[in-house]
Amino acid sequence: MKRFTTLLLIALIAVSSVFAAESVNAYTTLEEPLAAKLFARFEEETGIHVNFVRLSGGECVARLEAEASNPQASIWVGGVGLDHITAKGKGLTAPYVSRYARNTPAQYRDPDNYWIGLYVGPLTFVTNLDRAAELGLDVPHSWADLLKSEYKGYVRMANPNSSGTAYNVLTTMCYVLGSEDAMMEYMAALDKNIDQYTRSGSAPGKSVATGEIPIAIGYAHDQVKIKEAGANVEITAPEEGTGFELASMSLVAGGPDPVNAKKLYDWIISDPDAQQIFTEWYVVLVANGAPKHPDALSIDQIKTVEQDFAWDGDPETKSRLLDRWTSEIGNKRG
Repeated sequence: MKRFTTLLLIALIAVSSVFAAESVNAYTTLEEPLAAKLFARFEEETGIHVNFVRLSGGECVARLEAEASNPQASIWVGGVGLDHITAKGKGLTAPYVSRYARNTPAQYRDPDNYWIGLYVGPLTFVTNLDRAAELGLDVPHSWADLLKSEYKGYVRMANPNSSGTAYNVLTTMCYVLGSEDAMMEYMAALDKNIDQYTRSGSAPGKSVATGEIPIAIGYAHDQVKIKEAGANVEITAPEEGTGFELASMSLVAGGPDPVNAKKLYDWIISDPDAQQIFTEWYVVLVANGAPKHPDALSIDQIKTVEQDFAWDGDPETKSRLLDRWTSEIGNKRG
């Protein structure tokens, strides 16, 4: 009897170990409802549970760097591609050649296979028409418009130190205006009209939806979502040209569960259910043959700048631009 009990305990421990192994830790920069639905569907199809933590892009890079000697997550899903390039440059992510990667055009994936693009989205403005009417404000249509004195205290964007969206604003203005110095002059002028800098890039648009603030800078898909939810808003693309994100995915270097991380990676870029879930958030997927929501705003509908992703995401470039923004603008807000 004692022998049977011992064997039973060993069997139970073995079974428990199997089930415990059927999980993977992930960091995600997707909107939390999107991430929750996506990972729940993955678990339904594979039996692998995803323990995820939602972080902004800048926070994720910082977390990975802090945990580099003892990684706690195995995969990073979503987030502006520039942050993934930065993570690669810091040695925080690992290369992976998925058999499904060929479905993604070469311009949307890292030539060294450290990251792969999921979807694109342009930087745009969103204006609450009711609040704008109350305040006597016109809808902005250009980067220059945002500097007008009548917008003082009525524009919101994220902090580029924590948000890949906001960092993309900095790099975009380098292209629009032609130099880092001109970008900083512009951002200093814009700062006079910014009421606050949020942690997350999608947060300003949500505040516009409720009427807390009349105008915000963010990505088009986040803004289309609030418009489709019933907010009386108008989305405009800056006439001078705008930048865009390439939301991406990477494996974490030295992550504790690379096998299940690769299964999740493969599933996200190949499974029809996964692709369909993304379209519900109005993003434009880059994989060949991927579905597209009819209300999603594609970058081919607006004027975009020609971005050098390698330069934008280079750790040295990013550190330099963020240090300048912090010292010349961020630290002076009190």
